[in-house]
Amino acid sequence: MTSPAAVAESSAAEPRSSEQLIRAEARLLAHNYHPLPVVVARAEGTWVEDVEGRRYLDMLAGYSALNFGHRHPALVDAAHRQLDEVTLTSRAFHSDRLAGFAEQLAALTGLDMVLPMNTGAEAVESAIKVARKWAYEVKGVAPDRATIVVAGGNFHGRTTTIVSFSTDETARAGFGPFTPGFRTVPYNDLAALEAAVDETTAAVLIEPIQGEAGVLIPDDGYLTGVRELTRRAGCLFIADEIQSGLGRTGRTLAVDHESVVPDVLLLGKALGGGIVPVSAVVARRDVLSVLRPGEHGSTFGGNPLSAAVGSAVLDLLATGEYQRHAAELGQVLDRGLAELATSGAGVTGYRARGLWAGVDVDPALGTGRQISERLLAEGVLVKDTHRSTIRLAPPLTITEDELHTALAALRKVLAQP
Repeated sequence: MTSPAAVAESSAAEPRSSEQLIRAEARLLAHNYHPLPVVVARAEGTWVEDVEGRRYLDMLAGYSALNFGHRHPALVDAAHRQLDEVTLTSRAFHSDRLAGFAEQLAALTGLDMVLPMNTGAEAVESAIKVARKWAYEVKGVAPDRATIVVAGGNFHGRTTTIVSFSTDETARAGFGPFTPGFRTVPYNDLAALEAAVDETTAAVLIEPIQGEAGVLIPDDGYLTGVRELTRRAGCLFIADEIQSGLGRTGRTLAVDHESVVPDVLLLGKALGGGIVPVSAVVARRDVLSVLRPGEHGSTFGGNPLSAAVGSAVLDLLATGEYQRHAAELGQVLDRGLAELATSGAGVTGYRARGLWAGVDVDPALGTGRQISERLLAEGVLVKDTHRSTIRLAPPLTITEDELHTALAALRKVLAQP
């Protein structure tokens, strides 16, 4: 009788088609995702290739995790070099990479201290803990009474605490009981935010641009208003820039569009260059200093491999090249979407900043999922969100010709009966 190990080894050695691999995933993996029917085997720059050799223009970029494209040479080189040295020490010991990474990140953001983690959700959870601890030790909120104000339509992750303050029932249904201590107000509504803040408020946690909600961009002055309000109220402003940060909007950070500096900044996705998961809480010294040994941690957070790749990412951002490119091609993207929206082509609305856009398609033409599947057939990868909205977020390395290719494909699928 053939052993399970032998069967597995034999199966792994045999080339399998996209259809076979998709069926295998459906049988073996939890169904917490509904991916498009494409099986990526290779990638470089802005393009990916499936197991049959078909090429696709990547207009999603791993939800901004691939801001610098697939396998950017400088990032791959940094990872290779670090793999030959040391990959993990845990934070039980120091490493020769971590201090330099933290120095670069603090300098880039204009803040003082760094708490390295792995995933975006971990950064959010860490910030919640830090904000509560700060409220008790610095602000003087009574024990276990701290509140955090959040915005409706938010997406900060899917851990139990985070879905406790989500307004997306798909993320919440069946996962209670929920963590208390949060107040939800409408996004982009300063009056509602001010009414929700009181002496128990530890922090206001918002996305400067709401990505999962459809790339919702607040009114000019909203972020400035949040900064002024939190300063007056004596609470923290936590900006979740896990998707919007690191060049995506044409600036290093989305808050830079209003020259706002939050008390706490959350980064992730692009910080790992699409190679390793890297996230960070970056904050003022008096905020992060509330943590003491044993109160928070992560075995992999700040490991030498992630620090080396993160440092290489920060080197790329320090040139300003990617921010400028995103701003310049963002104008091309905006013009292309404006043309579709005003020409009766089936785009009922859109929101764009830099190389990031949410595009609302006439529901009569199909759901966001159906539009994404039609674009897949045209060799362009996007992802839907919320009914008939699709998101465009290509690598910041995309060329103008490639961007026009994507827009032409969108125009074509919208014209299909």
